[in-house]
Amino acid sequence: MDISDTLAPKSDQMDYEDMLTGPKTLTITNVRKGPSAEQPIQIDFEEFDRPWRPAKTVRRVLVACWGPDGSAYIGRQVTLYGDPTVTWAGEAIGGIRLSHASHIAEPVTVTLTVRRGKRAPFVVQPLTTTPVKDTSGRDWLTELAAADGNSDAIEALGVAAKNANALPAVLAVIRQAYKDAKEGDA
Repeated sequence: MDISDTLAPKSDQMDYEDMLTGPKTLTITNVRKGPSAEQPIQIDFEEFDRPWRPAKTVRRVLVACWGPDGSAYIGRQVTLYGDPTVTWAGEAIGGIRLSHASHIAEPVTVTLTVRRGKRAPFVVQPLTTTPVKDTSGRDWLTELAAADGNSDAIEALGVAAKNANALPAVLAVIRQAYKDAKEGDA
């Protein structure tokens, strides 16, 4: 019996402890404003139920890889891992680091400050995945418009799109439309 699902912390965000079972390759579905000045952005993933709030160092690495436009990140993939050497207030508390990213042709090295007077290189490797293509021939966004805000129709469309390997960006749009429709039903 695999008990790794029982290890998730009770938290509203992805934490270091979520990486104890090993690295995770995840598809970005949304980049949005975070809850505070210390955590100014949150990144949502298709494969994970809580947002990631990357530390400033990791945000700098993301910008070095993909640029500053967070909306361009949707549909891209990252591999995240737990680094037990990450410190806060002088103590090693562990943190989430980025090891691989899609949409880069070669390794990206960024030299950043790790503590006062100490800099270190952060290297992100290209993430090479062979995505399965959507061969359904369906126009998912036209079908979404035809659903006219009906949450049941949007839910069925989302299931069909996911099963047909629709692009992550399309799935993100359908997912958001479903959330909006459910809020409208309430």
